[in-house]
Amino acid sequence: MKEKPVETSTIVQSKTDPILLKAYKILRVYAKATDTMISVHDHNYLPIPEIFEEITVKKNICLYCSEYKEKAEPHSLRHLTCNPCNDMHINAMKEAHRFGGSYIYMCELGFMFWTSPIYAEDRFVGALVGSGLLGIDSQETCTQMYLMGNGAVPLSDIKEKLAPFPQADAEKIQALAELMLIFAKSLSVGSENYYETLKRRSEQQKTLSAKIKELKCQYPAGSPVPGYPLEKERMLLAALRRGDHETGRKILNELLAMLLFSNPDHFKYIQFRAIELVVLLSRTNIVPGNTEKIILETNNHYLKRIQNSQNIEELTDILHLVVEHLAGQIFSFQGIRHASALRKAERYIWEHYTRKISLPEIANVSGLSAPYFSTIFKEEMGENLSSYLNRLRIEKASRMLVETELSLSEIANACGFEDQSWFSKIFKTYIGVSPGKYRGQGGDSGLELSEGYLAVNYRRLSRE
Repeated sequence: MKEKPVETSTIVQSKTDPILLKAYKILRVYAKATDTMISVHDHNYLPIPEIFEEITVKKNICLYCSEYKEKAEPHSLRHLTCNPCNDMHINAMKEAHRFGGSYIYMCELGFMFWTSPIYAEDRFVGALVGSGLLGIDSQETCTQMYLMGNGAVPLSDIKEKLAPFPQADAEKIQALAELMLIFAKSLSVGSENYYETLKRRSEQQKTLSAKIKELKCQYPAGSPVPGYPLEKERMLLAALRRGDHETGRKILNELLAMLLFSNPDHFKYIQFRAIELVVLLSRTNIVPGNTEKIILETNNHYLKRIQNSQNIEELTDILHLVVEHLAGQIFSFQGIRHASALRKAERYIWEHYTRKISLPEIANVSGLSAPYFSTIFKEEMGENLSSYLNRLRIEKASRMLVETELSLSEIANACGFEDQSWFSKIFKTYIGVSPGKYRGQGGDSGLELSEGYLAVNYRRLSRE
């Protein structure tokens, strides 16, 4: 019998964590009640010594693969690492750990497995693994096992080995996996919410991956890489001020996807931009009642978490938490006069500012007269309508100048300006250089923009 070489570091096992010993006792009852088999693994993904006798029984079908595929018999925990499916099990446990939930998988012979992670104070201490059911017809599995053994094992013996393994439907396997996850959660000390955190982060990363894939199609290899999406920042603020939290989360994902796409392997830069974004959000109007001291303490809490973040998953999650936290505080037209009218008007502006729109047109959408709408817009937004529109259009144009090869007249038209001359004049007023020079400098105006260019100084709701 040959043995697969195993590095010493992978087989050294310290004293079993008490949580895993407790898990072992509970899972023995689970196995008897469900007529399945269980194993408990430590933080190195090794089975704990206490279960060795129980996992070297006939119902552990992995031993068949060890014997007839790798020609190795398990005499100790070390020998169990010779199992040809060992990597499959480890990868499954890692996946379950990554997103904090159950992970169901099937081996090449058709046997089903499910695993759940265990934590202590948000630290991964091990994983539970269940098995003992077939996911396909037993006859098909029988044939595969016969071929694996090169005919050395009679079909009658293989059928006898398969007798304890009933075929189960997806619903039953899912239920067994969920029940195991319930046990895992109950055993995890000081990590009651950690599963939800990991699951949330996994969903966030899935969304980001999809958006990055879209960007790769939009910007093929060799094409200019998009710069920092200032426009997305503005859209995020606008969505939160409207009270549209769902759109806010969507825009945050788009902003992060663009950052990750444009700056792969530049975590520190993305971290820096995240800090800037939190500062920008925190400077937006806050509902009266929150003192500056409380706001400062809250901001410092999130900023420290961002600075201490170790990876994109953590950073993304913190930013989403920031948006959720500030969503209830950021000025969203709550408690002011004509809230509905202003909300309708702002949404209309964001949907149509890329073409020429007039004050009467926007006022009509709000349901107010043009003169009155103009007055309350400036009063509540802190700037007049034309300034608001010009700023949005300039931000859009500045992106197009760097990311497209469109002519100045085409960009002016696409951003709602009457002509190129007027566009150039307004652009220089806001940015400090002409559109042509801005494009030639790759988007760098050479000016240090003031806070006024980074965020709108909306009036505070509490008037002093």
